[in-house]
Amino acid sequence: MISDPAAFDRYRHSPNHKTTLWRLFFGTGIVVLFWVVSTAIVLFGGTYALFTWQASKGGAAPAGGMQGFLASPIGILSALGSFAGIWIGLWIAMRWVHGEPLSALLGNSRRVCRPDFLKGLVAVLITSLISEILLYFLEPGISRGTIRLSSWLLFLIPIVALTFLQTSSEEVLFRGYLLRGLAYRYRSPFIWALLPGLLFTSLHWSTNSSAAINACLLASIAAFALLLTLVVYATGNLGAALGAHLGNNLTGFLLISHQASYNSFALFTATPLEGPGWTTTDAVLIAMIGIVSSLLTIVLLLHPRSLLKVAADTAEPAS
Repeated sequence: MISDPAAFDRYRHSPNHKTTLWRLFFGTGIVVLFWVVSTAIVLFGGTYALFTWQASKGGAAPAGGMQGFLASPIGILSALGSFAGIWIGLWIAMRWVHGEPLSALLGNSRRVCRPDFLKGLVAVLITSLISEILLYFLEPGISRGTIRLSSWLLFLIPIVALTFLQTSSEEVLFRGYLLRGLAYRYRSPFIWALLPGLLFTSLHWSTNSSAAINACLLASIAAFALLLTLVVYATGNLGAALGAHLGNNLTGFLLISHQASYNSFALFTATPLEGPGWTTTDAVLIAMIGIVSSLLTIVLLLHPRSLLKVAADTAEPAS
């Protein structure tokens, strides 16, 4: 389905001579530092501010301490906002370590391909609907969320904006900065595709879930990372990957949540994956549903006859 890798070859050869391995490691360290700092500000500053505000009103502190804060609506919004640290770190790394504009990570044209962004978003929304139907047959425990429709509509734009901040920062880091930099130095996809994909997948390990559920979730996320890498390889642009990642996370944040700690804004809640009662067979079936969903998305975005087929980024950078 990817017959001409010319667009990606152009993307991988676009870095300048300053994209050495040690500079890539140093730049990654800068990104991680700003990510950690922004997360710490959210965790400790946000928790302290919430507790102080509750105390000033004579109310009790939220149950669960910091975890209770992160599970609250304001905590979720703050956690999503903390991903701004990745964008700041990437800007500093590109500007001062590599001597390139941040826009160079977006694609050959140095801008997001909007048609591919929309195609990636629509494709994942379609396959997410299919996967939710399959998950319902596996475990029909879906109920109406606690948020009222009026409140959901009020928070809709902020959640979409902050979710885009989160997903875009991850895509520009893993499928942009790391993938592009490693592909410039190494031809083997086992390095430039596998290493960022494994790092991206490993960060989704949940300490609250069983080993079997963690394994199934990591398998699903690895398949999703493969999808995101393939569309970048096919287009030489992050547009489709940005749309796909946004569609995936919006489904969980706003429509049907499978995580008890992130369901404050979801219209519906399903049985939490981190909860008890899941068997090894359930975990295997969940992994299969996730993998099939990603494979179907790949077909929608890359098959020559698909209405959602993405296109190679052949445009010249804007002057």
